[in-house]
Amino acid sequence: MRTRTIKIENRLVGDGYPCFVIGEIAQAHDGSLGTAHAYIDALARAGVDAIKFQTHIASAESSPDEKFRINVFPQDGSRYDYWKRMEFSKDQWHSLFEHARRKNLIFLSSPFSFEAVDLLEALGVPAWKVGSGEVTNLPMLKKMAATGKPVLISSGMSSWSDMDEAVSTVTDNGGQVALFQCTTSYPCPPEKIGLNVIGELQTRYLRPVGLSDHSGTIYPSLAAVTLGAKLIEVHAVFSKDCFGPDVGASLTIPALTQLVEGIRYIEAMANSPLDKDAEARELEELRLLFGKSLYTRGDLPKGHRLEAGDIALKKPGTGIPAKNIDRVIGKRLIRDYRADEQLHESDMDD
Repeated sequence: MRTRTIKIENRLVGDGYPCFVIGEIAQAHDGSLGTAHAYIDALARAGVDAIKFQTHIASAESSPDEKFRINVFPQDGSRYDYWKRMEFSKDQWHSLFEHARRKNLIFLSSPFSFEAVDLLEALGVPAWKVGSGEVTNLPMLKKMAATGKPVLISSGMSSWSDMDEAVSTVTDNGGQVALFQCTTSYPCPPEKIGLNVIGELQTRYLRPVGLSDHSGTIYPSLAAVTLGAKLIEVHAVFSKDCFGPDVGASLTIPALTQLVEGIRYIEAMANSPLDKDAEARELEELRLLFGKSLYTRGDLPKGHRLEAGDIALKKPGTGIPAKNIDRVIGKRLIRDYRADEQLHESDMDD
């Protein structure tokens, strides 16, 4: 059965519920456990709902054939060496998991192998985040779905047929699904964000939909929330001066804090529809204070027939409204008027 709502730990995500904001650390810790813990404290202060890492086990996911980013990190002779350096032990992952819980953060981590799924399942993660490169890894999606936990799938690098197959694999094996529009470009330029895909995902799958953004700015996520995104995922980094391939695609902690504040501000606006007529009634005193009435420009004698040049439009709006000026032109005054005096219907006739 399709549902627009899922549950991640104690949080309902979907229509009618606050946007679920994920701060992605990925490899920003550069293999340092202490730095990983420091990010938990920082993201808790920023106000996100969840912190997400990536769980890499070099021997289970990489081979000598992997050539991606092999010359990025000077201390690593190969990509395998890099993944090995990024690994944490089971006890270290447990310490991160418990630290996040103490900070009221939901702990998530993207697995990249069966072994990583097993490690995270033993840890007790409440949901699975599928990175863009794993969308076609259907055996791993099936393994995740079998746990009964929600599976959050990013669409970067995927065709519609890839996404159809991934969603079917999860749902056919008892899992709930949420989907992210994601463009695999670091940093992602505005013309490749793909905000239109958010609506297309919503229509096609009738599931909670969000944006996984790599622009390094707060703008796409704010725009996505106004379009109905129920999940936001952004990379976070302590400083744009940090070293690492994802720095340009990441938000600093102050920017992340501003993003969360912006999302909650947008939600408050969206959840508070305005009745313009009721607002006008509530502001009647101000309407009179700032409105314009008909006033005389100069002294006018009794019997004078009003012309357009005789009338000024001035505050307050407690007299004849400015919009009624045409109704009084040509009327005869039945008393003398001083300059700058408010006109009254009772002082004129035809």
